[in-house]
Amino acid sequence: MENKKVMNRSLVVVGAILIQLALGAIYAWSVFTPSLTAEGWAKADTQWVFAIGLASFAVFMVVAGKQLKTLGPQKLTILGGIILGLGYLLAGLFGGTSFIALMLLIGLVGGAGIGLAYVVPIAVGMRWFPDKKGMITGLAVAGFGFGAMLWVKLAGSWGHLIENIGLSSTFMTYGIAFAIMVIIGGMWMKFPPAGWKPEGYKEAETVATEAKDDKEFSSGQMLGKVQFYLIFFTFVVSAGAGLMSIGLMKLYPMEALQANGLSALEASAIAGTAMAVFFSLANGIGRIVWGMLSDKLGRKTSIIIMTATQGILVILFTYMAGSEILLYLGATLIGFNFGGNFALFPTITADTFGSKNVGQNYPFVFLAYGVGGILGPILGGIMGDMGNFPMAFTISGIAVLFGTVLMIMVKPAKK
Repeated sequence: MENKKVMNRSLVVVGAILIQLALGAIYAWSVFTPSLTAEGWAKADTQWVFAIGLASFAVFMVVAGKQLKTLGPQKLTILGGIILGLGYLLAGLFGGTSFIALMLLIGLVGGAGIGLAYVVPIAVGMRWFPDKKGMITGLAVAGFGFGAMLWVKLAGSWGHLIENIGLSSTFMTYGIAFAIMVIIGGMWMKFPPAGWKPEGYKEAETVATEAKDDKEFSSGQMLGKVQFYLIFFTFVVSAGAGLMSIGLMKLYPMEALQANGLSALEASAIAGTAMAVFFSLANGIGRIVWGMLSDKLGRKTSIIIMTATQGILVILFTYMAGSEILLYLGATLIGFNFGGNFALFPTITADTFGSKNVGQNYPFVFLAYGVGGILGPILGGIMGDMGNFPMAFTISGIAVLFGTVLMIMVKPAKK
């Protein structure tokens, strides 16, 4: 029985990727916004649905962490998939283009479904792959990044779903697809037997294991440690800068390119490519590469390198946005580092506070993403309304460099 489970640990990877491909739906929101603004929505209203979705996602991850031991990983994942699917399905059936309906059904309900399922593949994956925590986390969350591109393209330039079947039917189709994918992937979300270790695995041989198994912290103990707050605020500024960049990756370069003499049509096509291709692909690849690098370099060193380069890049982006080639380069590098957040912060949580409770502990760290998801896009929106997008990027970049300093201060936790 045990050998069979060991042989099948690769199925955990397949299940994790399948689940996360569906959960990446939250980043596909931008593909629906042109249709909604054409229906008379204010740009700020479209951002509110996205912001509520991010906040709901982060809050319900904490709920999921508390329920993981009670419900078990399999049931929790399936519940998340059903709630996510229902949110989109009902949005299509009753909402269509109603602001209140979409904010509640896609923002609040959809975000809740994503939050309930998201932490499970990370917690389960780390138990099955204690020898490759960074790699397995990177692979699991890469699905989330690539999922965004898949759903954007299916609704838009590949599948033309919005054009052919309309917004409501696209929401309904997506809801059914999300539920099916998460439920299938959820079937493989089971923890290994107690005391199980992969063949030939020895704790001491693992590079960058800052916390041994006898240093397991409960959520309450973790929240009393300064390390938690240093990691948390670094994640706030790092995620906030990336999420602001996602929100402005179309609008700001369009302005900058047109200021350099391009037509609105040309600027729109180039900015769209920067976001949908370069940023999205790099976001997915960055999750895997940073995860694997952290198995070699250690999590702390990896986060220091990632945030230091990201801070500089976000500041430099104000000089890159108006040139096609530099825009593609900037979108790629910012996307690559942004993706790294999702591989590195779960693993530094496991290394600092123990792997056994990462399912309960990481949701508290991940609340930082919810905070960043509100602060980053709102800063971008306010500065954009003032006609000063460059200032938004400069402020964000400086904040990320401050995060680098906080990460340097992180020391191993002691009970």
